[in-house]
This record gives sequence, structure tokens and C-alpha cells, in this order.
Amino acid sequence: MAKRDFYEVLGVSRDADADEIKKAYRKKAVQFHPDKNPDDASAEEKFKEVGEAYEVLSDDQKRAAYDQMGHAAFEQSGGGGGFHGGAVDPFDLFNQVFGGGAGGGGGGIFEQFFGGGGRRDPSGAQRGSDLRYDMEIDFEEAVLGCEKKITLAKLAECDSCDGNGASPGSGRKRCGTCNGQGQVVAQRGFFRMQQTCPSCEGMGQVLEKPCRSCRGSGRAEKKSKVILKVPAGVDTGTRLRSANNGEAGVRGGGNGDLYVVLHVRPHEIFDRDEDDLICEVPISFITAALGGELKVPTMTGSANIKIPAGTQSGTTFRLKGRGVKSIQGYGTGDLNVKVNVEVPAKLNKEQKAKLQEFADLCGDDVNPQSKSFFEKARNLFS
Repeated sequence: MAKRDFYEVLGVSRDADADEIKKAYRKKAVQFHPDKNPDDASAEEKFKEVGEAYEVLSDDQKRAAYDQMGHAAFEQSGGGGGFHGGAVDPFDLFNQVFGGGAGGGGGGIFEQFFGGGGRRDPSGAQRGSDLRYDMEIDFEEAVLGCEKKITLAKLAECDSCDGNGASPGSGRKRCGTCNGQGQVVAQRGFFRMQQTCPSCEGMGQVLEKPCRSCRGSGRAEKKSKVILKVPAGVDTGTRLRSANNGEAGVRGGGNGDLYVVLHVRPHEIFDRDEDDLICEVPISFITAALGGELKVPTMTGSANIKIPAGTQSGTTFRLKGRGVKSIQGYGTGDLNVKVNVEVPAKLNKEQKAKLQEFADLCGDDVNPQSKSFFEKARNLFS
């Protein structure tokens, strides 16, 4: 069965901004959430479809790829869109947008929309936070790809308690404040209100003896090393996802992801225009006049180009396939070599005499552009 257009799924136009897309997702996600539509398989499929559409359209890089290639952008690259290959779970995505607890436990958005209340999952599992890391790379690394090592401090699983928050040999017990119900009743004048238990945070259980190292959180700050593969063709602003390398989850919850934002340093010789490289090369006026062969640098070595006789300054020569590999799989760009004719700055007497002799031998036909320009100028003022 063919997938529906993501814009159609969310009911927004193709030029919708981020706020419109998020608003549409919130409305659709609540409408089709399985907790609101129990035993309705079609509603659950629509809930997943809405989440898949939002995951792509809420990410600028994924949205650009989708706008250009549609669903094929992710089928070819094996990642990016959809809930396959380690992408975001639709229920986790829902919790991230609405701020609810992981796994659909009580509290937050579930109480607001689905009449929650009651006790949360006793495990208290929560997914770890995603992290952002800004990294500078060299121009060559961006064009050719590379492997980088990142060292960062983050909340990781506590070694003393293996992430469960309890001291060795201890566990959990029923909360004495709410008697294991996860809810307490508060008196407000004539009104009695039920609210989440402040002692167990709605789980109905508390630690018998919290871990001394992490004070019961199950996490401790550590330095972590991550090896990141940077594909060829990235550019400044490219965001790479390193799955499960964010902060550790709480009490068995999944790890967050690490998002690395790239910043490419400029190059001394090359400039870049999307997937094309640009290089300006000086040539002597002798080579420009008589022609010859010019050796030019490329990102992987060098190449020779033929300079025709009479080449003018600013002429551009294109070397096919010597540019940047498209990160979206569109092939490889070109290297555009622009030649600038260099006029000698210092001449001795003999050189000047020879040039003057050459000038005396030249007629108007030697410099056709100058001849044409001055003829037009005379006609303009005559």
C-alpha cells in the first residue's frame, strides 16, 4: 500500500511553517491516540502515520529531502523518515511534544486529554534527554567524509546501582504517603482534590535505600567518547544523529540521542556552491595568449586542463565530477576553474623593450574586444 503524502496526513499546505505543522500534529495525535480509541486498529495506524509525518516535516533537513524526493528519499538512504531503522517511536514522539511521561504513564498530557490519574508505571522508566553538540570540521573532511572522535560530559547510567537508583541489596517498597495508590487527596476549603503523590511522583513505590553515588536518580555525570562517521558532502548546518548517545534514561528508560551540528572551516583555495567546487587560478599572459596546459588542484590530487590560445581573464573551465558528492545521492558536482590572467608587475629594460616591440607589431585585430569597445564609444559621442 502506497504511503500518503505527509502534508496531506497532517492537513497542512506545503509552505506551512513549523508552528502550523506542530499545531496540526498535536490535533491529529490527540484525535487518533490509542488511549482515546481503544480496540480501534485503524486509529492506531493513523496515530503512527501522523507521527511519521511529523517526525519528517518537523526536521528541516529531512523535510528538504522529502520535498525533493518524496518517500523515496528515505527508502534509498535507509534512514531519516518513518519509524524503521531506529527512528523515533510514535509514542515517545507524542510524549516529547506534549511533555508526558514515558511509556504513557499517568500525569501530564494523559491526565489532560484522556482522564488519567491513578498510579504510574512502578518502574518509573523515562527516556533520557537528547543532546546537541556543535563541531567544527575542515573543508576537506566535509567534502570527502571522515570519522571524528567526540568527548562530552553527560548523564550516564550509575555504575554503583546499575541505573536502578537503589543501593546494592535493597529495592523498592510501597509508598507510605499514598499507600501505594500514586495519588493523594488534598483539602482546599470546601473542595477535596486528588493529585499526584509528591513522595513517589505517582509510581506508588519508593526506594528502600537510595544509592549514595547518584542519590537515587540512577544516573551520574561521566565523560563519554563517541565515534561519529561524517558522510561525504556535508556542509555547515548539517545535523547528524548518533542514536542512543544522548543522556541515559531514568530507571531503565531508553537513552536519548546525540545530535551533532557541523560547522565547516573555510578553505584557502576552494569555495563551494552547493555540490560544485570553485577554484580561481592565476595564469601568465603568455599562456593566455599562446595557450598551453595548466595543472590545477582538486580535492583528491590534481588535474590538467587545456588553455586555448586567446583565453581571457575570468574564463571558467568545468571539470565534470570533480566536485562534492551529493549527500542526498544525486551524484557528484563539478569543479569550476576560473582563470585570472596575471599581468607582470616588474619588468627590466630588455623586457620592456621587447613588449614595446610586440606592441608596435600589433594591429587592431589583436585586441578585438578593445577595438569593438572604442568603436562603440566613438559612435556614442559622435
